[in-house]
Amino acid sequence: MAGDGESIRILLADQHALFREALRRGLESHADLQVVGEARNGPEAAAEAERTLPHVAILDSELPITDGVQTTALIKERVPRCEVLVVGTDEDCRKLIPILDAGASGYLTKESPLADLIAAVRTLYRGETLIPPSMLGPLLSALLSRKKDQDRAAAHISSLTRREREVLALLAEGADNDGIARVLVISPQTARTHIQNIFGKLSVHSRLEAAAFVTQNGIFPELVAADG
Repeated sequence: MAGDGESIRILLADQHALFREALRRGLESHADLQVVGEARNGPEAAAEAERTLPHVAILDSELPITDGVQTTALIKERVPRCEVLVVGTDEDCRKLIPILDAGASGYLTKESPLADLIAAVRTLYRGETLIPPSMLGPLLSALLSRKKDQDRAAAHISSLTRREREVLALLAEGADNDGIARVLVISPQTARTHIQNIFGKLSVHSRLEAAAFVTQNGIFPELVAADG
């Protein structure tokens, strides 16, 4: 419950007007809850959050234009104090992890009763996090697996020389051999040699795989962090 007579300010974002209206009625039947804005898509939701400064934004995971993940990141960038509750279609940790990474504090499925949604809003308003209990085990396993993958990736990166890390960073940005050569003031042939060495050390076979190795493992900031 909101304290000191303050209502919890809520933003609703879903492409279906009838769903928003039903949800608004359900939420505002409680004296401590106030819907201050509505949005049909991701960019609208971010703009409304900036305009209305809600305490909690309730987002459909499949918003048009920018989805729940992208919209969460936009809202947290523009209104950091706004807590985000994402409502998804199922209990899939592969979808949940990016949502949490983007800054959301809670997740529910569309199968949840209204009472659970109301309780979630109050939980987030108190500064707590809410994840369905049935998802906690799979979520922890997925996070541990990702940490192991990142540790293995970091070990591969540590095998690269400083110059190779610089080349890999440019590869991840989409630079070709000539572009790498210009930036690092080396010959295109030397750039090609570095790239082949990188492929061997990372056990990849193409520029695309090398770039994916960097982005998927979240190791870009470490590429040029230490001397080789």
